[in-house]
Amino acid sequence: MLPAVPSLAARDGKPSAPGSLLVLSVLVSAMFIVQFDFFVVNVAAPSLERDLHAGAGTLELVVGGYAFAFASGMITGGRLGDLYGHRRLFVVGMVAFAAASLLCGITATAGQLVAARLVQGAAGALMVPQVLAVITAHVPAAAKPRALAAYGMAGGLGSIAGQVLGGALLQTHLPVPGWRLIFLVNVPVCALAALLAARRLPAPVPGRTTGLDPVGAAGVCLTLVLILLPLSLGHASGWPAWSWTCLGAAVPVAVGTLLWERALARRSGSPVLDLTLFRSPSFRSGLVAGVAFQLYFGSFMFTLTLLLQSGLGLGPAAAGLAFAPMGLLFATSSLLGRSLVNRYGTTVLVAGSATTGTGLLLLTMLLHFSDGFSDGPVAVLPVVLCLCLVGCGNGLVLPALIGAALVRVRPAKAGAASGVLTTTQQFASSAGVAVVGAVFFAVLGADPSAGDYAHAMTVSALIDLALVAAVLCMCWTIRRLAGRAGA
Repeated sequence: MLPAVPSLAARDGKPSAPGSLLVLSVLVSAMFIVQFDFFVVNVAAPSLERDLHAGAGTLELVVGGYAFAFASGMITGGRLGDLYGHRRLFVVGMVAFAAASLLCGITATAGQLVAARLVQGAAGALMVPQVLAVITAHVPAAAKPRALAAYGMAGGLGSIAGQVLGGALLQTHLPVPGWRLIFLVNVPVCALAALLAARRLPAPVPGRTTGLDPVGAAGVCLTLVLILLPLSLGHASGWPAWSWTCLGAAVPVAVGTLLWERALARRSGSPVLDLTLFRSPSFRSGLVAGVAFQLYFGSFMFTLTLLLQSGLGLGPAAAGLAFAPMGLLFATSSLLGRSLVNRYGTTVLVAGSATTGTGLLLLTMLLHFSDGFSDGPVAVLPVVLCLCLVGCGNGLVLPALIGAALVRVRPAKAGAASGVLTTTQQFASSAGVAVVGAVFFAVLGADPSAGDYAHAMTVSALIDLALVAAVLCMCWTIRRLAGRAGA
């Protein structure tokens, strides 16, 4: 059950009669939906390959294209929300996501699916920044931790539900193929969320005079594409010359974009990337910690899916169920984390990241020292026990990290800050899947059917463990900053 936020749905300064639980549920549904659709395609890949004759490169574009459009558009989406109202952009994004999901579900070719996924990612980039923006700008300080806990919980549960519900939908015995259902199920949910959002979300704040920054938006988008495209497709293509060219070109494009943004700000313009946000130590620390966390989380969910299905021979539904205890503990610790943060402060961040690291360390030891680990499904139980620790730690860390990054952001910059935060996190998740996934496949060898999945997972889990150690270090920094602020 999501926590209540008493004044989120205010109308003309008075609380809304239906209460705010509905409003908060509508808001965080956006984060659940986009995370669900990012991870659910992992379990649907074999069905897409069979029914649409999609090759490895096309399958990577089905996943990567969504990530490209989503990550590259969120900063602009946040700025558009500041300009034209967060409620309006949320509704537009939700309607567009429903339409794109319908196109994904009725597509006839792999190429059409790639195009529909690009639209779907762009629609997600319009609506997701508005969630944190509304929470930052409209929720009272006392209620904000509860709203952020709900946001973090929705994102984590969406990631895990992509595995659990996706696996169940793929094995339904209906006339419609399961892979189409994983997209079509979004349509009624998004339509209902858009309708409720139009009626219940706070009205736009009048008097904003900032403008758009098309040059900056194009520069940010191009930089992300130049990095994500080769990271996602380079390994499968054998790292051709174009992949290195793209990575090299990303540097001057990024530098040129930053110089443009600085010059525009000096001319009293409205840069799409508000560099003044980075003057806040809390925002910088929360941002870096969030990047390290998402690098780990995205890659871990991806490689674990490969281990369960290809290594241990589980079907999509059984593999999805293996994630269920992790998801349950994530939700529980997310909800409990708010009261723990109120009582113990940012120490909860340190404890949560340490718990996640302990679960990963135990999993790594299990993979390394268990002979014949990949012999069959009997090995799932000890893996699930390790995942319980991981899920508990993740639930304590993620919502609190978001709150730590946004704690000192002014309401007028809520959309811009939310866009930067969600963009970097999504970029990190996509990059984690690409980079650590490439390491996983490299260790596995040229013939996956004969590869040692336990060993490949061990290597990738060690990388994830290093990333969690980086999160732990940044959490110590956040704790120190919070101590200074309270002094």
